[in-house]
Amino acid sequence: MYSLTIRDHFMIAHSFHGSVFGPAQNLHGATYVVDVTFKKRNLDSDGLVVDIGIASEAVRNLLGDLNYRNLDEEKDFHEKNTTTEFLCKEIFDRIITHIHQGGLGPNGSDLSSIQVTLKESHIAWATYEGKV
Repeated sequence: MYSLTIRDHFMIAHSFHGSVFGPAQNLHGATYVVDVTFKKRNLDSDGLVVDIGIASEAVRNLLGDLNYRNLDEEKDFHEKNTTTEFLCKEIFDRIITHIHQGGLGPNGSDLSSIQVTLKESHIAWATYEGKV
């Protein structure tokens, strides 16, 4: 299996519901480092998994919809705990939709899976992986 990883970041504000979250129930900020790994069984005729430039731009644009937002105020996240794990899946879903709309060009059509990792600090991160 071949893979290509694109790295970017985004910053948000949010709060959580439930005593399990302790002080994080209060509004706080987070800066996430995002790694999106594109996987496929075979390289294309140019020796690529996906075009790095196209994939980088796609990830940057998709994260732009979240960047500098208070997620508590976003209707898509109303009454949801926007945990690191939750956001991994949200970003994954957005990338999958983009791929199915042809956003990565022909190289996106034969990807096997995608993995999204959000690093909220140097000691804690979460990952979601699924088929394309």
